[in-house]
Amino acid sequence: MSQVGGGSPIRVTVESRAHGWRLDHYLVRLYPNFSRAQFQSSIGSGAVTVNGLTAKSSRRLRVNDVIELSLPEESSPRVEPEDLPLSVLYEDEHLVAINKPADMIVHPGRGQTTGTLVAALQFHFDSLSDVGGMLRPGIVHRLDRDTTGVILVAKNNQVHHKLSRQFEHREVTKRYLAICWGRPELDSDYIETHLGASRRNREKMRVVPAGGKARHAETFYEVLERFDRLSYLRLSPRTGRTHQLRVHMAHLGHPVLADRLYGGDRPEGQVFPSRRQALHAHSLEVTHPVTGGAIRFEAPLPEDFQQTLECLRTGAGPVGS
Repeated sequence: MSQVGGGSPIRVTVESRAHGWRLDHYLVRLYPNFSRAQFQSSIGSGAVTVNGLTAKSSRRLRVNDVIELSLPEESSPRVEPEDLPLSVLYEDEHLVAINKPADMIVHPGRGQTTGTLVAALQFHFDSLSDVGGMLRPGIVHRLDRDTTGVILVAKNNQVHHKLSRQFEHREVTKRYLAICWGRPELDSDYIETHLGASRRNREKMRVVPAGGKARHAETFYEVLERFDRLSYLRLSPRTGRTHQLRVHMAHLGHPVLADRLYGGDRPEGQVFPSRRQALHAHSLEVTHPVTGGAIRFEAPLPEDFQQTLECLRTGAGPVGS
């Protein structure tokens, strides 16, 4: 098979959710750092095969089809390493778990090319996977800019593929902590909806009917503590959709405190001083891709979150007042 971009060939097995998708659409979804046009060019040159045979961009995929490809040449420059502080929760020769701070985006995007997590990773670690392209070295999954907590990083492509498969097959256990508006009627409940992009705001997601481009989303929540106008919750997503937890809580009428995008940024919410959503990725449990044993990573609550909880527990005024 011909090489595009000079990298090692990548082998991907098509999962059930992608049954019936076009080949080029599927590759863009897997590797969003590359354009559809780039993949169409690679497919046209014979650099992508399905079950060992060359295919057209419009080929409809079936479950367990085996795709082999090499990623296209990068159209964007590499991320320049930056000496930014990182809080390492765990590290071995295969992977790293980082406690991501607030106000740090994971990889370069529109409007910001510096100060990213990947720039810090490039500086601190000699080896990172390149499955996601040069702008996303090591990144297996992501967190929103202002969400704090555990994020997992792969040091090589084999580990990256094994971890990604666990996320795709819902074999990971994720636990988030959040402070939300209101007092949910039930102490625990299960939320199951479909999510799609908002037509009015491209940065925003919303609950939509099933069908079309809507994506199935599942979240379990538990109320840990109740206060006067707010509640402290544990959120356990079974799926990993964009803004899933924030959309689901807003859909229930209990938006995350200080979440400007989904209605949680209320004037009386100054008890949370950081002007970011009060959402923290507390723990992540996976099967170690090399040893095969269960491994759990846990990130302590950031200081602003802890201070806010203490104020709510004692009935004190806003933090810093």
